Amino acid sequence: MNEEDLLLGPVLSFRGIGKGDAWRVTALIGLKAGAQIPEFKVDGKACAAPKELLSTRGERYLRYDISCKVLKDERTVSYGIPDGLTWNMTVPGKDFSPRMAYVSCNGFSDPAVMRKIIRTSDAVWEDLLYSHDRKLRRKPGEGEVKLLDKEQLWHEKRIHDKGLQRFHLMLMGGDQIYFDSIWEDIKALRQWVGLPRQAQLDFKVSKPLEREIEAYYFGLYKQRWLPIERQPWSSATAALDAGAAMASMPTIMVWDDHDIFDGWGSYSCEMQNCELFQTLFRHARRAFWVFQMQHALEDLPELEDTTPAGFTRQDPLLRPIPWSKVLAKDPLALPLLDNQPGFTFAYSIGPVAVVAADLRTERSRTQVMGSDTWRQIKEWTGNLKSGGAGPQPKTGCQHLLFMSSVPVVHPKLPLAELFLDKFGQDHVIDSNADDLKDHWSHDDHEGERKRLLEVLSSFARDKKIRVSLVSGDVHVAAWGTAYRKDLPASETWSQMHQFTSSAVVHPSLMGVTERLFLAWLNSNAKKPQNIDVQYVAEVMTFPGHDTHVMAARNWLALELDLGSAEGCKLWATWRCETETSFSNHLIAVAPIA
Repeated sequence: MNEEDLLLGPVLSFRGIGKGDAWRVTALIGLKAGAQIPEFKVDGKACAAPKELLSTRGERYLRYDISCKVLKDERTVSYGIPDGLTWNMTVPGKDFSPRMAYVSCNGFSDPAVMRKIIRTSDAVWEDLLYSHDRKLRRKPGEGEVKLLDKEQLWHEKRIHDKGLQRFHLMLMGGDQIYFDSIWEDIKALRQWVGLPRQAQLDFKVSKPLEREIEAYYFGLYKQRWLPIERQPWSSATAALDAGAAMASMPTIMVWDDHDIFDGWGSYSCEMQNCELFQTLFRHARRAFWVFQMQHALEDLPELEDTTPAGFTRQDPLLRPIPWSKVLAKDPLALPLLDNQPGFTFAYSIGPVAVVAADLRTERSRTQVMGSDTWRQIKEWTGNLKSGGAGPQPKTGCQHLLFMSSVPVVHPKLPLAELFLDKFGQDHVIDSNADDLKDHWSHDDHEGERKRLLEVLSSFARDKKIRVSLVSGDVHVAAWGTAYRKDLPASETWSQMHQFTSSAVVHPSLMGVTERLFLAWLNSNAKKPQNIDVQYVAEVMTFPGHDTHVMAARNWLALELDLGSAEGCKLWATWRCETETSFSNHLIAVAPIA
C-alpha cells in the first residue's frame, strides 16, 4: 500500500479485556478505490485479514485486530505495515491501572469562531501528544520547540525514560466531528433553513437528496480526521493532531449532538420527528457506527418506533436491541449493554470501570435516556465486583467513571432558560437555545438528573466504589461535586466529583459578548444548586484558579495511584491553554474508605 492510498486512520478503538489477559484493540483504516489491502503486524506477529466495515463510492474502510497479550510489565507495542508505516501504543501490565486522557469537542460549529484563537487549531492536541510520547516532540529545525514544564517533567523518569507512552487509553466525550456544516454545504438544506416553519416540517426528502446526505456523513470523517493538506505520516513534521492521537491511544468514544448536528434532541417534538431530521439522524447514526464504534454497517439494526398507533410521541419510544445476539458473530464487538436501543457500553479494567453513556439516541426535550437504558446501567453496575480498600486491589474495582457528554454539575441559568424557551425555538443555525436545553440542570431534565444521582450514589453506597463523572460539551474547564446534604461528612460514598474538560479544538469563550456570559456563568456558579431535600450540586472553585469555570481550551489526564496505603487515588489533571503555554490544575479523589 502506498501512503497516498490511505484515506483515513489508523484510528484505534479499545474493545475491552479478553480471555487470557488480551488487550483487545482494533485499528480502522480507509483506502482509496483499487488500493491494495495491506498486511498488518502487531508486536511482530501478522494480524488476521481485516474485516470490511464499509464500501462506499469505491472507498473501503477496514478494521484490523491488533490485540495483544498483557504481560507482567507494561510495554510499548509497534503495529502497522511491515517495511512500511508503523505506529506505537502502550499496553499496561498485569495488576495494572490504565492511565487515561480525556478530550471533547474536536472541531468547530462555525469556521468564523476559529479566527478567535491565538494559537494554532491543533495546539492542544500537540500538548497532549508531547505529554504522551517523547518521540513525537519536535526537534530543532522541525518546527516550534517547547520547553517541558514541571507537570510534563514529572512523567519523564516514571514513563518516558522507560521507553513508554503516558496513556493507555483516550476517552473521547463527544463531538469528535462537527456536522453543522451540512446546513451550508448541501444546497437543498441551505434553502430549507430559510423556509417558513410549517414548510420545514412538511419538507419531503427526495432520493437524490438522501443520497447526498448519506455521502456527506460518510465522507466528512476522512476530511476532518486525516485532511488532504496534512503532512503525510512519513514526514518528519507530520501533524500532531487528532489523527496522531487516535493512532497511538486506543479510544473509547461516545457521541454528542455535533456528531449528528448541533442541538440534536433538544428541538421541539414536531421538528425532531419531521422527515428531514429523521433522515439526517439515520445517516449520522450509520456513520457513527462505522467510524467511531468500528462495526460493519451491515450489522447495524434500524431503530423501531413502538409508539402505539394513533398517538404522537413526545419522547422516543424505541424497541430495545438484543446487542449480544446482533453482534454474536463479531469477536471484537464493543461491550454494548444488552436490550437497550442506544449505544451505551461499559468496561471493567482492573481497579477502574468506565460507563460510556449514550445521551443522544433517546434524547428529547424532556428525556435524556429511556427506561431500558436506565435499567441496563443499573444491572451492569450492580454486577460490578468491588475491590475494597487497600493499596493494590487485584480483582476488583475502586473507581467508576461515568462518561456523560453533557455536564451533570454546571451553573444553572434560569433567566436565560426562560428567555430562550420563549424565543429560541427550532433554529438549526443558532445554538444558544439548544445548548441550554441540553443541560441536565435544565428544568425539563431536572427530574432525570435526580434519578442519575440516586442511581450512582446508591451504587457507591452498596458497592463501596467511588463514582466520578467525566464531561465535556461546554467549552470551559470546571470541577464540580454532587452530594447528599442529609448525611454526615463521614459518609463519603455520597460525594461524586465531576471533571469537565472542553474543548480540545473549539475556542473557549473569547469574544466580548462571550466574556460577559462567562462573568454571568461564574456568578451563578457560586450558588450551590439544591436539587431536592437530599441532593446538592455545586461547582467548585477551579483548582489553582480564582474562578469557578476556566475559559480555555484544555485536555484532562485521569491516572490512578496504586501506591497509596489508603487505596487507589484518582488524580485528575487539567492542562489548560494560555497565550504562550499551558497551566496545570490537579485534584486527587480518594476511594471510599
